[in-house]
Amino acid sequence: MTSATRPALPAASERRRSGSIAWHVGALAVLAVVLYPVIWVVGASFKPSKDIIAGLDLLPAEPVWENFSGLADGISGISISSFFWNSLVYAVLAVAGVVLSSSLTAYAFAKIRFAGRNLLFTLMIGTLLLPYHVLLIPQYVLFRNLELTDTLVPLVAGKFLATEAFFVFLMVQFMRGLPRELDEAARLDGCGHLRTYWSIVLPLSRPAIITSAIFTFINAWNDFMGPLIYLNTPEKYTVSLGLMMFRDQEGISDYGSMIAMSLVALVPVIAFFMAFQRYLIDGMATSGLKG
Repeated sequence: MTSATRPALPAASERRRSGSIAWHVGALAVLAVVLYPVIWVVGASFKPSKDIIAGLDLLPAEPVWENFSGLADGISGISISSFFWNSLVYAVLAVAGVVLSSSLTAYAFAKIRFAGRNLLFTLMIGTLLLPYHVLLIPQYVLFRNLELTDTLVPLVAGKFLATEAFFVFLMVQFMRGLPRELDEAARLDGCGHLRTYWSIVLPLSRPAIITSAIFTFINAWNDFMGPLIYLNTPEKYTVSLGLMMFRDQEGISDYGSMIAMSLVALVPVIAFFMAFQRYLIDGMATSGLKG
């Protein structure tokens, strides 16, 4: 019986090896498809504008640095740094608003029993089905009547009012998983809801909070529709609107500088993610309880 099974061992090993090779080849193919746009952007940033559209080479034969050095001159007399500063202020305020308001709202839904809680939570989740464009005109009319257009107020006001239902839902689900014994112990120690929220629930909800912060920062940094609607002064433009200024009224675009600025605009997003991903991974790897 042993001699009958011995010939099957090399065949099984060969099948496993073939399957492993096929899996790695497929993974490399998917990786190539994912990385192709990134490589194209990097290569195009070192090409003259005329070669970006007409050229077929993925990487330039002779890299040029004029696209990056030209950014120092600004656009239409406006410094590139002002676009990045405006986007940074917008993104930081958005993160602060979402983290504060969504966590407070989530604590109320997850830890406090009050009349109509389930109904209000259902209505909040229902706002996810409401298209953004439905509210665009009423919101614009409201902020225009309040004379708040051409400021960051219309862009960040909703962040401080817990209008981001997805992040509220994310935090609610995480907070509901925290042991009730922690709340009971806090009440026995004389803590109210605000102290319990700030000293116990908020630190233990770090994974959900950091996840919300990462996505909020990326969404705010890349936001185009909001600044396009509410910002009118070029000096107040964000990076997304600043990229649009590379196209003049005659339809001629400086693709080289546009792509170079797009590449530079990726740096803050990547840096923000890299700075906080360690906390996200550490939080997800633990049970949420600290000794």
